[in-house]
Parts: sequence; C-alpha cells; structure tokens
Amino acid sequence: MEPIQFETDPGRYRHFKLSVDGPIATLTLDVQEDGGLKPGYKLKLNSYDLGVDIELADAIERLRFEHPEVKCCVITSGMDRVFSAGANIYMLASSAHSFKVNFCKFTNETRLGMEESSRDGGQKFLAALNGMTSGGGYELALAADEILLVDDGNAAVALPEAPLLAVLPGTGGLTRLVDKRMVRRDRADVFSTLIEGIKGKRAVEWKLVDAITPRSKFHETVRERAEALAATSTRNASGPGIELKPLNAKRSESALEYRTVSVMIDQASRRVEILLRGPEGDQPQTVEAIHALGVDYWPLAMAREFDDVLCHLRFNYATCGLLLLKTQGDAEAVLAIDKTLCDNADDWLVKEILLKMRRTFKRLDQTARSLFALIEPGSCFVGSLLEIALAADRSYMLADAKKPVHIGLGPLNKEWFPKANGLSRLETRFLGEPETLEKALAYDGLIDPTAAMELGLVTFAPDDLDWEDEVRIAIEERCGFSPDAMTGMEASLRFAGPETMETKIFGRLTAWQNWIFQRPNAVGEKGALTLYGKPSMPEFDWRRT
Repeated sequence: MEPIQFETDPGRYRHFKLSVDGPIATLTLDVQEDGGLKPGYKLKLNSYDLGVDIELADAIERLRFEHPEVKCCVITSGMDRVFSAGANIYMLASSAHSFKVNFCKFTNETRLGMEESSRDGGQKFLAALNGMTSGGGYELALAADEILLVDDGNAAVALPEAPLLAVLPGTGGLTRLVDKRMVRRDRADVFSTLIEGIKGKRAVEWKLVDAITPRSKFHETVRERAEALAATSTRNASGPGIELKPLNAKRSESALEYRTVSVMIDQASRRVEILLRGPEGDQPQTVEAIHALGVDYWPLAMAREFDDVLCHLRFNYATCGLLLLKTQGDAEAVLAIDKTLCDNADDWLVKEILLKMRRTFKRLDQTARSLFALIEPGSCFVGSLLEIALAADRSYMLADAKKPVHIGLGPLNKEWFPKANGLSRLETRFLGEPETLEKALAYDGLIDPTAAMELGLVTFAPDDLDWEDEVRIAIEERCGFSPDAMTGMEASLRFAGPETMETKIFGRLTAWQNWIFQRPNAVGEKGALTLYGKPSMPEFDWRRT
C-alpha cells in the first residue's frame, strides 16, 4: 500500500467544502462514499476515515493562515438529515491496532487545534447539526464553542461506542462531556449507554447541546448564532492572509528531504535520524517583512515540515521506535528570530506562527516513539529549537574542548510553548524545583556542556573518548526494549504535574484505548466491533479486570 500523505488543499478535497463570507466561514461535510483512504469499506452517512480528517485538519489550518478575516467557522453537513455517523466502523474493524490508536490520536490533535484556535487565535467554531450526530461526529461537535441541533423529532446526539461496539469514544468524547461541557456524571453515564442518543429539549437540559431550533428556522438560526460568536472573537487580523504552499518534499523508502528538515530511516535497526536545519541568510525583522515572506519564513517552514515528518513516521513506519533528534545551524540566528517573534507576538500572523510551532512540539510530545536528542558540534539547540531537546526523553551533549558545543535559552522558552499539562517544558523538567528553574532562566548567554549539566538542562555530557560508545550503547539498549512498555513509560513520564483535559484525553488514549482496542470483547472473533453489521451477536468474556 502507498504511504499515507498528509498534505492536501481545497482543490483536492473530496469530503469537505470550504466557503468564506466575510467574518463567517462554512465548512460543509459531504463525505463521498467511495472516497475512502483504502478499499474495503464505504463511507456511508457522512462517516469518516483518516482521509476525511486530514482534509479537516488542512481546512482549519488554512482558515488560520489564509483567512485572517474569519472570526467564526460553521461546521455543518451537506447531507440531508445527517450530520455524521462518526468514524467508519468497517474501517476501524479492518485496521491494524496501531492504525486505530494513531487515527484516534490524529483526530484528537485536530480537535484540540480547533479549541486552541478559538482560545488563542480568536477563530470561533459553531457546530450546526442538521440531523443524526453519532460517535466521532458528536466528538467533532464537542470541540466547537457552541452546538446547535435541529429539533425535528428525529435528530439526536449520541456516543454509542460502548453498547454498540464494546469500545469507547476515542476522540475525547467522555472527557469533554464532563470536563468541558460539565455534564453531570450520572447523566453522562446514561447518555453514553444509549445507542439512540438524546434529542430535543433533553439534549439542551443535559448540556449536550447549547440550543435547538426547528428545521424551518435552522439556516436563519445558524447565521444568527455564528454572527453572535464572531462578535466575541478577539481576532484583530487585517490585510490578506498568506498562502500555505505545498511542502515539495522528496520522499523515498529510507529518506525524506525538506527545505529545513532531513530524515534518514533505518527500518532494520528500527531508528530514525531527524536533522532540523536552522535559518540561512538574512531574516525579516519587521512584521511587514514577515508578511511579505509568508510561508517561506523559516520558523513557519520548519514547523510545517517537522509536523509533516511526525505524521508520516507515525502512520507509515510503525516499527521505527526511536527518533534521534539533531539540529544544525547558527545558534545566534535562531535566537534572533525568536526575539523578532516575541517582540511582535501581537500581530495575527506572528501569533499563528508561534501557535503552529506550539502544536508541532506538542505532536512531538504525543508521538509514541522514544526521543533522544544528540547535541553535537554545529548544533543549534537554542531558544525555540531547544524545545525539541527538552521534549526528548534523554539528551546527550558532547563535551569536547576542541569542538565547542552550546545550547541556549531564549525569550520563547518561558511560556510560549506549554505542553499538554499547561506547563512549559522547563517547568515540567524542574517540577518542584523553582530555584533551579529560576537559575536556568537567569543564565545569560550560550551554555557549554559543564554549565548545561550543572543547570540540569541535559541528561549526559560524555567527553570525546566516551561519546561514541555511550551513545551507541544507549541506542541499542533502547531499541531492544518492549515497544509497549516504552510507550506506556514515556507517556507516564512526559506529563508530570497538573492534570488537564488534554492530558486526560491522551493519557486515556494511551492506556485504556490501547487496551480496549485489543480486547476480544471488541476485536476478537466474536467481538462486537468484528461482528458489527452481521447477523451474529457478540459473545463477551464477562470477567472484570
């Protein structure tokens, strides 16, 4: 099968239609039944697979960068009396376990991106449900700021995964019910075990939707509520947007080559080397120059390309369990760009660039791969690029007086790139050690290996005699551990500190979705997901564990 590609554009959409009318955009879901990512299933009733969600992610990204004038996006359906039946069941039943979990992870990241766009970018979302809304379709609606449901006696919202398929709503459904919409937990319990869902006034009373409207007034009410949401937007954008041009990556089975990122893939040893190159040449120092350069501005190009790499590796190289993270370039140039971004963060485009970097670094955090940062001569792990080393499970920094190596902190490291736990990577690293955090942030200038170890910013700093063997042994050891144990261990260790809705979503996805998706009650020969749509009834192992 051909590798899954994560690049698309509105001219290639098969399942969404995007239109913009001043401050209001409309994203219409109209899934083509025969447009699945792979053969073997039909996408009936606006059910979706990864290909549909790739289009959704692209559309949301384009609204942020290409349409600064948009203050509210309406997500609705082009199918009569159906919003969405959710993730396609036959697609899930026929997919490998790793694909199912990565599919849920990608769709979660897309929906969290919607919520970030509303909270930090000022583009609000209205889910206009014109009919039946079930499973992942309702989970998409839950990511919006408001949910409007047509009241026609038939339209309902539902999360039927537990009673119907013996699995759970994997795109944050249960978490958003109680943490975001504050649905009473006894009501959430009832709702999540009703295949038919809940409609009308009860859906409003139980906080499952914000409002209902007769079908005769549906379009009028949608417009009114969209305009009201737009009026609450903090987006102060003006002027034209920037076009998100194709990445034009060169791809082979063992390598990926972008303008700012190079990837070498060694499937035999189950490891991948990722090299991020720093900025080259003169870089813009004013907002006007940043807008003029647009998508070619180094931090945006780097974030887009690195993000594409992470998605590509997740889905197309499931057995490559260790990512070796490297950088190369001028450290001072990276810090200068960081300062420009920080000084102009009130500009809408600069803010969106910073938020794109944030989302990409979060995708790295959530990648079920071991991460080792290798800090060598010529590296530029400073400022925003230091976030990549701080995201790593371990970092190795060469200590060689003849080949100086440095890292460094910049103005963006303190608060611009929080993890899912709401803390910066530095705060998470020094949890319970505020004096160590203050000492690191107060350090002036580039940091050599001795100081980096004293400040706690790297894990090890071998000298030139030990470097090769120490790094080699660590790599070989890591690649020999159970991938299941490593995924669980890493997810447990990367998000120390406070629990948030986001950490709950991904923690539960890593733990219980990973488990439930492999249980015979769901995917066994007589499991509910396996037998869905067939005349046989599932047979359950009734033991609780």
